[in-house]
Amino acid sequence: MAPLPPEPTAFSSQDRVLARKPVWRRYGLVAVAVAVLAGGGVWLIRGQGAAAAYKVPLSQVTIGTVREGAFDDYIAVRGAVAPYVTAYLTTEQGGTVKQVLVEDGASVKAGQALIVLSNPALQLQVASQQLAFEQTRLKYQQDLLDIEHKLSALKSDLARDKILLDGNALAPSTYQHEQEEYNYYLKLRETTIASSQVQQKVRTTQLNGDQSGKSDLASAGVEALTIRAPMDGQLTALDAEVGQSKAQGSVLGQVNSADRFKLTAQVDQYYLGRITEGQEARFTVDGHDYRAHVAKVYPQVVNDAFKADFHFDDAPPAGMHIGQALDLKIELGGSARAMLLPNGPFYQDTGGNWVFVVTPDGAAAVRRTVRLGRKNPDNVEVLDGLRPGERVIVSGYEGWPKTDRILLQNNPTTH
Repeated sequence: MAPLPPEPTAFSSQDRVLARKPVWRRYGLVAVAVAVLAGGGVWLIRGQGAAAAYKVPLSQVTIGTVREGAFDDYIAVRGAVAPYVTAYLTTEQGGTVKQVLVEDGASVKAGQALIVLSNPALQLQVASQQLAFEQTRLKYQQDLLDIEHKLSALKSDLARDKILLDGNALAPSTYQHEQEEYNYYLKLRETTIASSQVQQKVRTTQLNGDQSGKSDLASAGVEALTIRAPMDGQLTALDAEVGQSKAQGSVLGQVNSADRFKLTAQVDQYYLGRITEGQEARFTVDGHDYRAHVAKVYPQVVNDAFKADFHFDDAPPAGMHIGQALDLKIELGGSARAMLLPNGPFYQDTGGNWVFVVTPDGAAAVRRTVRLGRKNPDNVEVLDGLRPGERVIVSGYEGWPKTDRILLQNNPTTH
């Protein structure tokens, strides 16, 4: 049996066996690529995270510490001394300023003439009315003289005719007719006198004013052109120069009570519902404490504030003058234990809804939602979201980007 031929092999005599590449060579490039991508991702993540955190120098922030203590419910406002009573100088009739008899700031007495106006048309109207009254008065006098003359004549006729009647020389009807005519003129005289008295009373009222002090504008117009001080006090805000034309109802100045004062202040509209009449206010002048109370609240809000008037409980400080500024503390409620956070500009920026809380290591501050209550110039009442000992940025956040994390760079000023 012939021997079997040798089995063919995968390699011919001309093929060359190659050496196998090491593992690191086969997968090295892939590993490097993965490492580069991973490093880039970490760099991007860390870079973006750093960019998202806003950096703030600690020298530009103020940090307050949450603590428990007594909360005094009051607000501080800037008040000013004002006159207790102010009377305005208003023109009852328009006209041109003829004379200014006093200077602004002068002390005046009630009834003192201050300003004189000129109004030729009104003066002519008054003169015409006075002439009409005088003509009416003269007519009444003339009518009364005629009646008296007629009565005198009738009286003589009756005396004469009575003799004739008694001697049957005159018909009784004739005498009766004369008697009736005489009685008619007696009644006419009474009516004329009464009408004249009424007319004279009306004339006097219109020229001099009635019991209520009201005068007819025409008859009293000349006097109305003289502006007089309505009360004792100090003349201020004088607005009258010779030659100026002033319309009816124009305000030419005011007279302030010189010896009686009150306080007035502009209060943040936040407290409109909490300021009521009778609430106590305190202030200090020259080291002495004084008390006042809310006398009136004006509910109109102008420029985010409303006005309130205060009256002194006792005699006001000596030497006070109108316009003098005073710092008032208005009591809103009593003192009570509470969790406190120092007040600051942050409240206006966040509305008290959130704050930046400093991390324990002091390197950053994180935004946190909180619930705050009452506030006074020193502290804000903390209702929820903060614990005693935590530190909060209480300076303003205005101009900061919208972010949840702030990076701090130095040691802050702590309250």
